[in-house]
Amino acid sequence: MATTVEPPATRPDPSAGSDERRPGRFAWFAAAREALDKPLTAYYLLLGASGLLLTIGLVMVLSASSVYSFRIFDNSYAIVTRQLTWVALGLPAAYVASRMSTRWLKRLAFPAYLVALVLLLMTAFLGITVNGNQNWLALGPVQIQPSEIAKLALVIWAAATYANKERRLGQLHQIMVPVVPGLLLATGLVVVGRDLGTALVFMAILLGMLWVVGAPARFFTFSLSVLSVLAIFIASTSSERLGRITTFVDPFQDYHDKGWQPAHGLYALSTGGVFGQGIGASQQKWGDLPEAHTDFIFAVLGEELGLLGTLLVVGLFLTIAYAALRVARETADPFVRYCTFGIVVWLVGQMIINVGMVLALLPVIGIPLPLVSYGGSALLPSLVALGLLIGFARREPEAARALAHRKRDRARSLVG
Repeated sequence: MATTVEPPATRPDPSAGSDERRPGRFAWFAAAREALDKPLTAYYLLLGASGLLLTIGLVMVLSASSVYSFRIFDNSYAIVTRQLTWVALGLPAAYVASRMSTRWLKRLAFPAYLVALVLLLMTAFLGITVNGNQNWLALGPVQIQPSEIAKLALVIWAAATYANKERRLGQLHQIMVPVVPGLLLATGLVVVGRDLGTALVFMAILLGMLWVVGAPARFFTFSLSVLSVLAIFIASTSSERLGRITTFVDPFQDYHDKGWQPAHGLYALSTGGVFGQGIGASQQKWGDLPEAHTDFIFAVLGEELGLLGTLLVVGLFLTIAYAALRVARETADPFVRYCTFGIVVWLVGQMIINVGMVLALLPVIGIPLPLVSYGGSALLPSLVALGLLIGFARREPEAARALAHRKRDRARSLVG
């Protein structure tokens, strides 16, 4: 009688079970990677993060300026109405910038640089002094801050210059001339007006551009040493500025004078906690915190929206940086690469300085938070710069093909 031999029972392999569970456990990670790999990801990240920052900025300007507006103008909405006016001008300008070809941008680069120099020169000798800095210029009934316009002009001019010299950038002389003297000239005109904060931003743009074109490392060591000495020297020429530098580590040691603003900025942040007091519920904006709607709006944001709100704003800036650097990495156009990197250094560097001021990690040097602080002179160039980034992202070959394919599908659906 035939007997059948049953196969021995196999013990389940634990590694196989873990492999089966792994796709479900890490499905969100795989989905995120797939979304980030899509050709239009950078375009939508730039568009979404910029729009959210602008919206948060308008809400915070309304809240932070309401008390000051009512006291000065007898209208709580006076300042935010002005900001809305600048937004109404800035959004069409950003749209035009996003549609402008790189060929036209290169043509406008040198004229824009010359205009920026003329405005800075006029400001240095004919400007209006505000809070110890001669950095405002009256043009009829309107006062502008030419140094904010100059930031965008300097980035475009330096990017166009380096793009035209792309094949010669292996020589140090070609890297240095004319960009380094040109930016140092602009920085010198700003220093004449005693605007140390903007001078530091100009220097950050210069060092960022030199890094992206491949300047030798020893140059940065020397430059940072020289800049540190010059910054300390310039600060020592003003008792007001020197007092801010010597008290920023511990603003409470001179609480009723130089430390008043940073101390109340820390009060606002500590009061906000994790979730904040709620929009409109800030106490520091009632007069204790100077420049609550401009340079120290991040403190009011932290008080009303809490730690989560501040992390959201910082995260949105980092999102812009990630998306822009992704465009710079993928592009074959050297002008797009250099211009994109310069804009990122400008906007993100300015954000870091502003947040550092509010957290008392850096001296108070009068730098606004891009897209969030009140001020049309800063908002308009920032929106145009973001429009350029969005235009660069949408003109990348894969992104352009994806947008064209989407338009064709939309047209077919309408016809059908």
